[in-house]
Amino acid sequence: MTDFDRTRTFFHLPDGLVYLDGNSLGPLPVAVPKRLERMLRSQWGEMAIGGWNRAGWIDAPRRVGDRIGRLIGAEPGHVVAGETLSIKVFQALAAALHLRPDRCVILSDRGNFPSDLYMADGLARLTERHEIRVVDPEDVEAAIGPDVAVLLLTEVDYRTGRLHDMARLTRAAHAAGALTVWDLAHSAGALPVDVVAAGADFAVGCTYKYLNGGPGAPAFVYVAPRHVDRVEPSLAGWLGHAAPFRFEARYRPGAGIDRMRVGTPPILQLAALDAALDCWDDVDMADVRRASLSLQKTFITEVEASCPELSLASPRESARRGSQVSFRHPEGYAIMQALIARGVVGDFRAPDLLRFGFAPLYIGDADVRRAAQVLAEVMHGRLWDHDAYRAVAAVT
Repeated sequence: MTDFDRTRTFFHLPDGLVYLDGNSLGPLPVAVPKRLERMLRSQWGEMAIGGWNRAGWIDAPRRVGDRIGRLIGAEPGHVVAGETLSIKVFQALAAALHLRPDRCVILSDRGNFPSDLYMADGLARLTERHEIRVVDPEDVEAAIGPDVAVLLLTEVDYRTGRLHDMARLTRAAHAAGALTVWDLAHSAGALPVDVVAAGADFAVGCTYKYLNGGPGAPAFVYVAPRHVDRVEPSLAGWLGHAAPFRFEARYRPGAGIDRMRVGTPPILQLAALDAALDCWDDVDMADVRRASLSLQKTFITEVEASCPELSLASPRESARRGSQVSFRHPEGYAIMQALIARGVVGDFRAPDLLRFGFAPLYIGDADVRRAAQVLAEVMHGRLWDHDAYRAVAAVT
């Protein structure tokens, strides 16, 4: 079993703060400032441009990608980090569509993150031959027809925490001749993921949530071995070239996952992410999952017993949830602001969702019970009914 009392020392959190918003932005790992200081002074400061080779900057996207790959069950050498999640969604989706040239439908669901749908829409308008079909989450499997080229889904719904069955839906997509692109933004570092066992074709994700890479931390992309040497990158960046420093006029894709690289990697952000990933070296994701579900159960039980005005928006069955719990209330925004003002940090999603993320690496049972107690105090005293909270909500 993982010693989460030990991992909590890996993070900087102000005394008395209960941080239940790691599903939006993870807290600062204590190792990050020292790593960045060392990188700035001994690498950039002393080596200058020599750091690309002497300090291994040029290989950082693959090196960090492999560390992430271990957490999502990927084969070594098949994950690369860099750019933003939206860019990686575009890359993976474009590559998947290229592998299914005789089909025109991108299938997704209404629980997908809007940015993923924006990227899909932009790509469809660019090709002028693809279309997006969006259905309710429970209707996805039935909607996978012979015209579907790619199934584009976020495994965990960012609003409610509802969890898709990646393996089952991937099997259904493959049976219909379609490929899959899975967004693991709310999965990586939150629950066990095995892209190999699930048969995923492509996967993408961000690293600033449960992986604690910091604001703007680079995203990642996974390509299954059976596809990686056939992928034709639509974003043909110079570092995805087979020989980037020959500066050839025409693009030749790099070998394997390197072809999914685009531009100059964000070395400072990769250094911060690399340091943040240290805390996962001795962590078993099965232990994380068990601890997370236990914390969620405690929170749901406590909140429903003391705050009947709130209604559970997340699936009640634990196996159908990711690592977050959401409740509904018409005054959700003001309630969340009142909570934050009292040291319990969650967040709000329109129109009425209060979201709470559960990351056992730095959240324990006492934190969860404290959060439920403060929420009860806010609700019983109508402490959210305050002009300051309502004024902010009115313009947000």
